Amino acid sequence: MKINFSVLFLVLAFCVNVNAQDISIQVLSAVEKDKVLDNAEVMIQRNGESSAKRFTNAQGRTTINGGFQDDSNTLLIIKKENYSSLVVKCPCNDLTYALSPVMKNLDGMRIVLNWGKYPEDLDSHLSFKGNHIYFQHKKGNMANLDVDDTDSYGPETITIENKKFGESYHYFVHDYSNKEDMNSYQLSASGAKVFVYVGQSLVKTYYIPKNKKGNVWNLFKINENGEIIDINTIISKTEQEVGIDDSYNGDTEEEVYVSNEDRKRALQLNTKGDLAYQAKDIDGALNFYKQALEYNPVFGQAYGNLGLMYIKKGYKAEAIYANRKAITYAAGNSINTTKASAYYNIAKIFENDNDFEEALNYYNLAKDLKENVVYDNAITRVKSKIRG
Repeated sequence: MKINFSVLFLVLAFCVNVNAQDISIQVLSAVEKDKVLDNAEVMIQRNGESSAKRFTNAQGRTTINGGFQDDSNTLLIIKKENYSSLVVKCPCNDLTYALSPVMKNLDGMRIVLNWGKYPEDLDSHLSFKGNHIYFQHKKGNMANLDVDDTDSYGPETITIENKKFGESYHYFVHDYSNKEDMNSYQLSASGAKVFVYVGQSLVKTYYIPKNKKGNVWNLFKINENGEIIDINTIISKTEQEVGIDDSYNGDTEEEVYVSNEDRKRALQLNTKGDLAYQAKDIDGALNFYKQALEYNPVFGQAYGNLGLMYIKKGYKAEAIYANRKAITYAAGNSINTTKASAYYNIAKIFENDNDFEEALNYYNLAKDLKENVVYDNAITRVKSKIRG
């Protein structure tokens, strides 16, 4: 039998690309209402292959031509000078994304919400002692609602200029369009994503749980020591309950399942990071540790290593974030030593930035966990600097 290979090739090519489509997006500023960002670099990546780079036009829009399926195996990457780069899983087509200007405060945080066409109005909320930041109260103590959106897509942006030591924070999203329908599935179907930035980096992305009933997306809390505690669940609240923080006390930390295969892969990548660091390849080590955390997001050792690489790169805010995650996920017989070491690293960053009060707070946390003359000397040193 004679096979027409030309026809066969065309058929296979059609089958592979039948779901491929053009992907069009718009890029805005996360902190200025409706400010479009032109000349932002946009790229699609899938299975290690990348599209040609495109740049947004004067309306902040660009289109990447077909060849990539618009699903969760495809990544969208957006870059612009003086803004944090954005990396997000698709679907992406016809959506709006917002870039965060680089933050300069050591303990600041920016939280950016995007979603799809429906529901039209999702609201970001941040509550902490004496403050509830949302559309009716946009300014608080060192925290603000920078951008409010009521007609689909977002962004909605809350910026914490400087977290206060000893205070806890709570961030959640309310489906205002369905504020009276606690049985709605629209929030879960919204395609909502929340991006968390510190310093010049995107450090965490939350994807809304699917097929869940409720009108509140309860995302995370920040505890008194600055550690982010993931919750990531959808619940139901009356409009009156939404702003009452005590009504969320029953919500527990998200359980993250990591398969044995993924744990093994994370260990291998962590080892590659160690080898790269020994070879003085800081960027390579940084990427390996990040990849390890993609396979095992509760890998405390990898977070500790990542924190060290951030310090080597001069990314101080990111180093604080990574050390806090190392504390959150510390495990094993040396858990107190691991936590104390991470607190010490955080304190040292604050001390080098001449924030001696904050440094003292974290040196004390280290000493509370483990007696060490190094911690004693550090406490004495910063106390003398505080006294002047």
